[in-house]
Amino acid sequence: MIEANNSNLTSWIKVKADSDFPIQNLPFGIYREGSDSPKAATIIGDQVVNLDALQKLGFFSKMDLPSGIFAHTTLNGFIALGKPLTNAVRNRLSEIFRDGNAELRDNQEAKEAVLIDSDAVEMLMPVRVGDYTDFYSSEQHATNVGTMFRDPDNALLPNWKHIPVGYHGRASSIVVSGTDVTRPKGQTMEPEANKPSFGPTKRLDFELEMAFITGKVNELGDSISTDQADEYIFGFALFNDWSARDVQKWEYVPLGPFLAKNFASSVSPWIVTMEALEPFRTAGPVQDPEVLPYLKYSGDSHFDINLEVFIQPEGADETCVTRTNFKHMYWNVRQQLAHHTVNGCNINVGDMYASGTISGPTPDSYGSMLELAWKGTKPLLMPDGTERKFIHDGDRVSIRGYAERDSVRIGFGEVTNKIKPAK
Repeated sequence: MIEANNSNLTSWIKVKADSDFPIQNLPFGIYREGSDSPKAATIIGDQVVNLDALQKLGFFSKMDLPSGIFAHTTLNGFIALGKPLTNAVRNRLSEIFRDGNAELRDNQEAKEAVLIDSDAVEMLMPVRVGDYTDFYSSEQHATNVGTMFRDPDNALLPNWKHIPVGYHGRASSIVVSGTDVTRPKGQTMEPEANKPSFGPTKRLDFELEMAFITGKVNELGDSISTDQADEYIFGFALFNDWSARDVQKWEYVPLGPFLAKNFASSVSPWIVTMEALEPFRTAGPVQDPEVLPYLKYSGDSHFDINLEVFIQPEGADETCVTRTNFKHMYWNVRQQLAHHTVNGCNINVGDMYASGTISGPTPDSYGSMLELAWKGTKPLLMPDGTERKFIHDGDRVSIRGYAERDSVRIGFGEVTNKIKPAK
């Protein structure tokens, strides 16, 4: 058992019952307060913890941490220290903030240097993303899309149940929650047209996804097995892989999405460690046909994480449009990383890997507007009386997620973005 995950632990920091950030979570992120330089942090309840201040005050003195490791603009350097050290930091944080430990609790001057109200900070991109890969790992989503655009009787392509399908996306346009997203432009082919037209997408869509971040490097030419994958995965975040469906439909043959995807993807600011999610492991679906030996795995390799998407029209209340769960994925993260590297592809610290759209088995658990409104034929009604086939200018889209077991809720916060009109 990981002691920091002990469900009986409580903190001397007040934590609401429905908070995403109890003492058992202790995720990592990067924040800025006012005009100060960015710092690494964790969060308990609604209190952001300045890790750089904790280190300067000597709270990590018994650990072999480089000086100033928490004063960088990203977490890459900290993550690169390796799991023995990063896990030790999480365990030490669990000690400092648990009930009964007075070393910081009773030091008012130190507390003022370390703790900041979460509404007083700006959360920044947690990592520098060198490379980004997007998978296509939900059987229900792939079946829905195949049914819409191809033969319903052959919705899945022949390779789908043999390999975790993925493509290399654009790392430079991944943005943190709170960043406005500009409606993209591109070529589209209208149903009755004989040539393409150009302009802003009319079918802007969200894609409900999870992302994992790698924290260890393999050498070029070396593979990572499913048994080794956990050593390389540092943690997880919520992910929205924005899509322009009309652009995508026209361009994706023969080489897949390009302008339909590279304009923006967005990620939540707090990275929840793999270790914090250990209590929420669960079995995945039976894979049939049997996968090749390098994709076989042992133990529970999926995660029971509740996921929700909300749409808020400008000037109106938000409404939940879907509820699903990460456990529905056909291909798990161990298999995704093993497949990604089986050919000797080298990975780096801070690389990001998105799950692909996460769709559940029922229409109210689909992970995109393309499915929820079924290619625009079943519009969703908003609280202000308007309808949504796809996302409108001014809409704010929010993804939230949490795992819950034994009265412990480990959440991810949210990834929220507002859509601005095309330039």
